[in-house]
Order: sequence, then C-alpha cells, then structure tokens
Amino acid sequence: MPINKKRERSMLLALLFFTVVINYMDRINISVAASAISGDLGLSKEAIGIIFSAWAWTYTAFQVPGGLLADRFHARVLYPILLVGWSIATVIQGLVSSLGALVGCRVAVGAFEAPSYPINNKVVTEWFPPEQRASAISVYVSGQFVGLAFLAPVLTILLVEIGWRGFMIATGLLGVAWAVVWYVLFPSRKGDNAVEEEAENPTEDVPAQKIDFAVAFKHPKLWGIYIGQFAIGSVFIFFLTWFPTYLTEYRGIEIVKSGFMAAVPYLGAFCGVLLSGFSSDWMVRKGWSAEIARKAPVMIGIALSTAIVGANYTTDNALAIMFLTISFFGVGLASITWVFVSLLAPKEYVGLVGGVFNCFGGMSAIITPFVIGLLISDDNFAPAFLYIGAVAIMGFLSYLFVVGKIEQIDAPSPEGETQAA
Repeated sequence: MPINKKRERSMLLALLFFTVVINYMDRINISVAASAISGDLGLSKEAIGIIFSAWAWTYTAFQVPGGLLADRFHARVLYPILLVGWSIATVIQGLVSSLGALVGCRVAVGAFEAPSYPINNKVVTEWFPPEQRASAISVYVSGQFVGLAFLAPVLTILLVEIGWRGFMIATGLLGVAWAVVWYVLFPSRKGDNAVEEEAENPTEDVPAQKIDFAVAFKHPKLWGIYIGQFAIGSVFIFFLTWFPTYLTEYRGIEIVKSGFMAAVPYLGAFCGVLLSGFSSDWMVRKGWSAEIARKAPVMIGIALSTAIVGANYTTDNALAIMFLTISFFGVGLASITWVFVSLLAPKEYVGLVGGVFNCFGGMSAIITPFVIGLLISDDNFAPAFLYIGAVAIMGFLSYLFVVGKIEQIDAPSPEGETQAA
C-alpha cells in the first residue's frame, strides 16, 4: 500500500509539536512551583536562582554530545529514552527535600533534554523536502510559546489543587506516557531524505576531515551573533524561570490568576515568532538585502525586549503585563537568529559555529537566573529588570557594530587564515 507522505509528515509534525510542549512544561514547572517550594523548604532567593540555572549547566555542556547522539541513533528509539529520563528526574523532584537533591534533579533534566532540538532538526531534515523545512521548523518551535501560553494557567491550577510535590510527580508522569505515544506512532523506517542521502553519500567513502575549531572564535562577526544570542537568551530565560515568582511575590497577584496573566506575554512571543518568520521570508522573496530581511527583525526585536524595564515604573499590574508582553513579543521577533549561522559561517563549519552559538544561548540560562537571584531582595525586583535591559542593549549594539554587514566568512586557507567573502 503506498504511503501517504502528506499525512505521515503531518503526524510527525504533530509529534514534534507536542514533544516540544512537554519539553518546555518540564523546564518551567520548577518556576511555577518555586514560591511553594521556597516556602515549604525555607530556601533563599539565591538558592532558587541556583535551582533555576542548574538545568542549563548540563543542557549547555551536552549540546555537542547530544547532537552526536541524534546522528547516531534512530529518533523513534532515542527520544522515548530521553523523555523517560527527564520525566523520571522530574518525578523525583516531587519526592526530595533538600537544595542539593533539587539541583541534582534539574541537572539530570538538562542532560536528558540536551539532544532534543538536534533530534527535532534531524527529523525535519529526514522527513521533509527542503522547500517545506522552514515552515515545519517554525511550527514545532512555536510549540514552546503556544505550550507555555496554555500551560501556564493549567499548571497553576494543578499546583493549587495537588500541591507542589504532586504537581512535579504529575508533570513527570505525563512525559513518561508521551514517550510511549511517540514510540508507537513514530515510523520505524527512516525518512526518504535520509535513505537518499545515505545512498548518494555512503559514510565509508567520506574521508576524515581535519576540523579547525579556532574558526568558530576567530572572526568578530561570529562573536557578534554569540553575544546577541546570549542577550536574547537572557530575556527569554527570565520568562521561563523568575516570571511566575515575580507575579505572585512582587506584584501580589493570586497564584491562579497569575497563571492566566502569564499566558499573555507567551502569546505575544508566539505572534512575534510568526511575524518575524513570515515577514523575513517575504522580504527575501522580494529581493530585499539580508541586512533588512534578516537583520532588521532581530534588531527591532531586541530593542523591543528592553521594554521589560518599564515594569519597574508602574504600580498598575495590567500596565506591567503590557510592558512584559512587548518585551517577550520582541524576543519572539528576534527568534530567527539561527539564520545568521548559515549566512555567516563557512559552509564547512556551520555545525561547529551552530554548536558554539547554541552554547552561548545556554550560558544565558546558567548565568541570568543566578544573577537575578543575587540582585533582587524580598521587596525589590527592579535591579533584575535593569540587568536584563542592559544585557538586551548589549545584544542590540553587538548586531549593529560587531556583526555589521551580513557576508559569509571564508573557510581557512592552507595557511590557516580566514577572511570575509
């Protein structure tokens, strides 16, 4: 019986979308429960900051090994193993009572989640033709914002109903159940593109190639996008970690209501993602330069993300949410930054540059939650927003002056030199 490729691809895209939703659920559940955990276990703001950043320690460190795993093993088998791993670590969070144990669990979640986006990208590459991949990627990436928007109120209600321990256990068990769904519904065969690529480029015929790792660090343009990714990631990680605590403890918003209010900025980010992707591609088709079509949405987005500082200057909760929504909309608008990896990096080094680029994004998830925990006091969150705003300005200036003109960097010459094309 012939395979209905359109239906098969739609099913795969649905699997990726909901896996991203669960992935982000298990990233933010600790932030939703942070106030309850802090009150129950008597943890300081600094301790909560350490817990928030712990996930990123291993998530960042394991990006390259995670990519190698994604290349080595079939997604049908590897993803369920990872899902069960980070889900069990999530369940254990509901059973422990010490800072060290919570940090250990978050480290485990980060380690098991590290290969997830390399797997997502591999699945799209193997199963979707080139002309459909950008839209496929945008759909599953949007799951992180759609999921956050709709999960925020649901998770806060669940937290109130069953307590933070039951909450962590429930969210973890959901991931285990989804691992079974993935394994059952994901095709056991490889995608057509993978089969064709293996037939045309058998691995045994490809000679070993010496990799110059210094290429990823030699050119100022690459440092420009690295700094920019750290800046965007710093704003983004606030919404994944300290945001619920800010609403409940510093804005005095009742926890269930805070879940619904938190959904608004997430929806703003979702709109920013779609607007950026579609408008950027439209400008490319119309013949606009990369400086306008690719760079402008990112720089406008980073500039808008500084609106987060406005929340410091209003006592009106609705107005504060408006500033935060504008900021997160800006993060969504700037989310096409991965395009600069392929536009700037030498063809032979796109993977290496992409790994370093993603590590800088991960570093923001290590540093920023911890710094916020140090900056804030029991009654003052303002220094945290000033810090985030300053980092965002740094990212804007980096794209303006360090990245400069969008042009691809040449691969190293035999003498080991690089230059702009």
